Amino acid sequence: MPDPEAPGPDNPNPSNKPGRDNNLRLNRGMMWWMIIVGGGLLLLIWLHPLSPGVTSVPYSEFHNQLVQKNVKTVLFKNDGKIDFSLKNAIAGSPANTPLKMATRQPAMALVGRGWQTLVDQMDNYGVVRYKSAPPGSQLWTILAEDVLPYLLLFAVVYFLFFRNMRGGGGGIGMLGNFGRSRHQMLSKEHTNVTFNDVAGIDEAKEELSEIVEFLRNPKRFQRLGGRIPRGVLLIGSPGVGKTLLAKAIAGEAEVPFFSISGSDFVEMFVGVGASRVRDLFKTAKESSPCIIFLDEIDAVGRRRGGGFSAGGHDEREQTLNAILVEMDGFGTNDQVIVIAATNRSDVLDPALTRPGRFDRQVAVPLPDIKGRYEILKVHAKKVKLAGDVDLLRIARQTPMFSGAELAAMVNESALIATMLNRDAIEMSDMEEARDKIRFGKAHRSRRVDEEERVLTAWHEAGHAVVQYFTPAADPIHKVTIIPRGNFGGATFSLPEKDRLFHSRNYLLAQLRILFGGRIAEAMPTNEISSGASQDIRMASQIARQMVCELGMSDALGPILFNNHDSEEGFFPSARPYSEKTAELIDTEVHRLITVAYDDAHQLLNEKVGELTNLKDALLKYETLDSEDVKRIMTGQLLSKPTVSDLLAQEQQRRIADKSATGSQDGPGPEMIPQTS
Repeated sequence: MPDPEAPGPDNPNPSNKPGRDNNLRLNRGMMWWMIIVGGGLLLLIWLHPLSPGVTSVPYSEFHNQLVQKNVKTVLFKNDGKIDFSLKNAIAGSPANTPLKMATRQPAMALVGRGWQTLVDQMDNYGVVRYKSAPPGSQLWTILAEDVLPYLLLFAVVYFLFFRNMRGGGGGIGMLGNFGRSRHQMLSKEHTNVTFNDVAGIDEAKEELSEIVEFLRNPKRFQRLGGRIPRGVLLIGSPGVGKTLLAKAIAGEAEVPFFSISGSDFVEMFVGVGASRVRDLFKTAKESSPCIIFLDEIDAVGRRRGGGFSAGGHDEREQTLNAILVEMDGFGTNDQVIVIAATNRSDVLDPALTRPGRFDRQVAVPLPDIKGRYEILKVHAKKVKLAGDVDLLRIARQTPMFSGAELAAMVNESALIATMLNRDAIEMSDMEEARDKIRFGKAHRSRRVDEEERVLTAWHEAGHAVVQYFTPAADPIHKVTIIPRGNFGGATFSLPEKDRLFHSRNYLLAQLRILFGGRIAEAMPTNEISSGASQDIRMASQIARQMVCELGMSDALGPILFNNHDSEEGFFPSARPYSEKTAELIDTEVHRLITVAYDDAHQLLNEKVGELTNLKDALLKYETLDSEDVKRIMTGQLLSKPTVSDLLAQEQQRRIADKSATGSQDGPGPEMIPQTS
């Protein structure tokens, strides 16, 4: 039995859309007519070229030149136009003014014998030659001046609008392709990302494995009447791998992957976003089984109503309505899975996350130590590492790093090693790249005033001493007074484990560490500076969260005093506590900060010798690692190159490299290698 969908003499249109073929033939016919008419007009222009350098002047000027007998030739046209040339240039006119001019005779002069009277006077005015235009040129004048502009305008409108209507997305009339979806499609041959390329989020991969199985073998689920979720919502912080995970699903299932961002739907014209949604889902259904990936779905899926919303006619809301309707239109056998990603699930409309639409929400968290180690191994395969690189140690040194930040760190370490002419990436390059990603580039060439340098050394030494002698704090990894980003120095920690919860002792330890810098810099001169502004801000935030959100105040108890959950629309509601409670909150916050400040002050007074020794070592070496800090705290001497030694070694290395390569370049900016 012949296939009714197959092309043939009985069915020239396999898609069963006769109107489309008729439109194609009509558009092609109009295109050929446009080519023929355009070619004929070009031929007429070539046979009758327009005279260049003709200046239009009023009829009075023509009459004045006649009276002065300065007119050389005259050409009378049947439509009242007169072309004439002058014998000499008009007095007072610019030197480059053309001698050929044109004018139009007033309508009253054409009544009766106006033309004939003017012709009879030509001899009296000394005109050398005068004649009237032949009938053929009059036709050309009408075509060139009256018909051609309209034909050109029609051609522009046709090619800009009507041609785009062929295959348009519908819903916006003449705008045509403006309503077509701007998605990117990856065929199953190009979706080469698999679950092996996604590390650190094993739980999310396990939860999505059944989506892959459904796309591979849908009959297995249909046998018992089960229905696969139509929509999957990936929720996680930026850079955790939501887009990569969606591509891996398509790669594992070997199906096409349609990707589009939520902002690509919204335009200034109402209805464009809805049209693009319909076009996207229509194209996806024709390519099923497939995956539709909507990145940043919160751009169009925000909660409707409240605040200053424009109501149901708002473009964003119409786009959201179109997404809801299209997802409801999926049949039981439609093998189209919609995957959306967002980091703002709290603002999504409830109609979008109800069962039957995005009825499965998968959390994609920041990776833990094991996850970071697996991610680093994936990206380390692309670069050349030295033998001293310890990926597990780097994983410990990068708490709260996302997968994207870890990938950027590995790439940055490769760039640093290349600039230092290394044969492989060393551990110091990885640590420098980590610090650069998190805190910014080190400003080693910045000329810091000696007084500010000493103040920074006191400040960082204060942080380090309090952290070293506080049992609940994380171990010290590195202390430096080299400016980096917006910081004059930094004290880096090395957490022994990832923390899902923070105890009160740990938070109180953080408060003491933050105030250690301010206290230490004031000890030698009893003078404070603005260098502790960021520490004060962080300490104030921690103390207020302990009181208002974490229930760590004995005076107030385990009660939530913030009103974030009660905000409605644009205007937040009134705070859910009285003035008396507000005063008590301020008192408790002040008490926590005061106690932490006094504890840090007492500790630094007891360890003033260690504090001074650490300050002197920072001024001498600029960067100290954990072993250096431990030696100083236990009274041992350090034996390592000073800053001056490192500068001399770097200069000798540059001279040796230039001698070996024969380079004549002058000395470049000095770099102090990382000592940790």
